[in-house]
Parts: sequence; C-alpha cells; structure tokens
Amino acid sequence: MPAADGLTAVQTEQPQGGVSSLDMASLLLCAYELGDWINQSAEVAEYLYWKSVVNENEEVKQVTKKFAKAKELFVECERFGRFHPDYNAAKDQVKQIERELGEIECVNRFKFAEQVVDQMLYDVSRTIAESVSENIKVPSNEKTGGGCGSGGSCGCGSGGCG
Repeated sequence: MPAADGLTAVQTEQPQGGVSSLDMASLLLCAYELGDWINQSAEVAEYLYWKSVVNENEEVKQVTKKFAKAKELFVECERFGRFHPDYNAAKDQVKQIERELGEIECVNRFKFAEQVVDQMLYDVSRTIAESVSENIKVPSNEKTGGGCGSGGSCGCGSGGCG
C-alpha cells in the first residue's frame, strides 16, 4: 500500500488563540485517499475477481435458486415456530444447500478473499483508533456464527436467523 506522505488533517486556529477540532474537509480528503489506496490493493482486486467469478458461475446460480426456495419454505415454517410439522425438515434442507454451496471452489475462494479484505479493513480501523488512544473502544472483528443474511445465528432477536 502506498505511504501516506504529505497527508495531514489540518487543525485550524481560533481567534482566541485556541485550536478548534479538525478541519473536516481535510480529514475527509485523507479518508477518501486512504479508501482509494485500499481499493487499489491486491487484496481488493482478488476479492473483486472472485466475486465476479461467483456471480457468473452457473452452478452457483442454480444452487442459489435452490437455497432461496428452501429459505422461503423455512421462513414460512418458522412463522409457526418449532411446532410446524415441516420445521425441522425445512431447516435441515436450508443447511444442506448451504453446505452444497460451500463445496463450490469459487465460493470458498470468494469467502476467503472477503475475509482477507475484512481483516485488512479491521486492521486499518484499529490502527486509526489506536493512534488516537490505546484505550479507545474498537468494535471486535470476532465472528460468532454469522449474521442475518448469512443463514447463521446472529442473535439479533429478529427471529430471521436459523
């Protein structure tokens, strides 16, 4: 990644001799330049490559359609909870199709590339936060089961996760 030579967020002096908060325009320019550097990285290029491969892969498209239908059935069963007679079968079907999707090589490579970019963004965020203070709170990058859109158990309480 290129060095940050010459980039500074300017502080402005106030008439009373004090220093105001940051010049937000300067800070935003630096942030956008950092974003451009990240977008030009090999990690993002790898991520975008595998994303396009996944989006064009016919097997992925077919399995994704199957997954959407199975998920729709599961959501319908889930409205009635575990007491619906097809609840467990629908849940098992969703999990089986998720595994099937996970067995496709380009999907695995895409997921790995996505994790690499995610880790890079987390590291950059943490570095920025720690440059302000070592004690500043930074959201964790720990994965605990997946989110609402992943078919995992996100624990958000919305009832939409399996």
